Amino acid sequence: MRKPLRFAASLLIVAAVLALYSRLLAANNTTVALTLLLAILGISARLGLAEATVASLAAVLGFNYFFLPPKGTFTIEDPQNWTALGAFLVTAVTASQLSERARRRAADAEARRLEIERLYALVQAMILSGDPRKTIREFVGRLVQVFGCGAAAFYYAPTDEVFRSGPQSGPVSDHDLRAAAEIDDVSIDAARAAALAPVRLGLRPLGSLGLTGNLPSAQMLRAIVNMAAITIEKARALEDASRADAARQSEALKSALLDSLAHDIKTPLTSIKAAVTALLGASSGGDRELLTIIDEEADRLNRLAAEVVAMARIDAGKLHLEKRPVSAAELISAALLESAAALKGRPIALHVAEGLPPAEADPEFIAQALKQILDNALNYSPEGSPITLSAGLQGERIVIGVGDRGPGIEENERVRVFDKFFRSRRHRFETRGTGMGLAIARGIMEAHGERIWVESEPGQGSVFYFSLPASKGGAS
Repeated sequence: MRKPLRFAASLLIVAAVLALYSRLLAANNTTVALTLLLAILGISARLGLAEATVASLAAVLGFNYFFLPPKGTFTIEDPQNWTALGAFLVTAVTASQLSERARRRAADAEARRLEIERLYALVQAMILSGDPRKTIREFVGRLVQVFGCGAAAFYYAPTDEVFRSGPQSGPVSDHDLRAAAEIDDVSIDAARAAALAPVRLGLRPLGSLGLTGNLPSAQMLRAIVNMAAITIEKARALEDASRADAARQSEALKSALLDSLAHDIKTPLTSIKAAVTALLGASSGGDRELLTIIDEEADRLNRLAAEVVAMARIDAGKLHLEKRPVSAAELISAALLESAAALKGRPIALHVAEGLPPAEADPEFIAQALKQILDNALNYSPEGSPITLSAGLQGERIVIGVGDRGPGIEENERVRVFDKFFRSRRHRFETRGTGMGLAIARGIMEAHGERIWVESEPGQGSVFYFSLPASKGGAS
């Protein structure tokens, strides 16, 4: 109902009460005043405070004209009637204000209830999404539908994208949204019927939200952006978990394929090795040189297959250790024996501390790890340069090291040197090998619950260390 009609209706109600008691019903002044007061309360509750105030003034004038002597005039003879009339006016206006306040509170409570219901509907619509970008697209669309906004726009900072919904997105530009991501709180522009709010998860900014048209309250807008931040982060976490699970499955499949392939390769290699060994025993001259090449390459393929099998088992977590007390000297000797062909008379410097207690380890796997580190030192150091092997006690750990006189490792590459297939930038196309040796060594050490690390200076060579727990059985 329009304002003039509401004022006319309030005056009409007062006029009806005055006419009822002055024309139809005989009643004392108290009854008339109480009836007028009830009518004014009803006007305040239904129409508003302004209408009730006008009705109060009209009731005072009408009550004076029709019921207070001398009747038919606005003159009051008895001073007590002035007091009664003033009390009536004050009571009517005060009652109207109280009624209006109660009505406003009820309307606010109803509006909050509706906003909470809309927020709940928005949460229900968004809770199952698992893709951040899809979540945001659905979010802006649902926001317009549920809250009846003219338009919604969301700026997603991690990908620098703006998602919009609704035909009236003009008042909130991309620049406004990017700037809103840096503000501290909700900003509402009543003149433009536009609101901007930063979207954060804790202290981490995710972007901003812009609304136009029918705007929710500032308090509800804060709740919306908080819910949006939580929902988007949940979707991102689900996406990361899905990717990680897919990566784990892919890695497991790859490990199984590598393991199967390596075993299939080893079977014909064994036959080739046996055949070439027999031919070498009965050959001479030029044929022997060719057979020697076949024999050496068969050995290299055997080593490659062994590395693939070892890497596949490490990736699949299928290393079954059989730990026992073993001396550092025994481990070093086993590794040197395995690498004897590759060493080819290379100078070896041994520095094994006296009185070392035995280490608690799987001898076969530790010898394999040490061999991989030795092969790495041979690949990256000049021919004829010495290789240093050391073993010493540090606290309750036996530390074994392999040093070379190679070019060293740059600082920014040391953290990646144990990754599969990683090669130094300078030697990417120069060095033989599969790039799995140090990754295998790290996998074996991690299976033992120990660590492996490198100390290096460019141009001065590198030293690779790994630790093993000292056995309580005494010195070796």
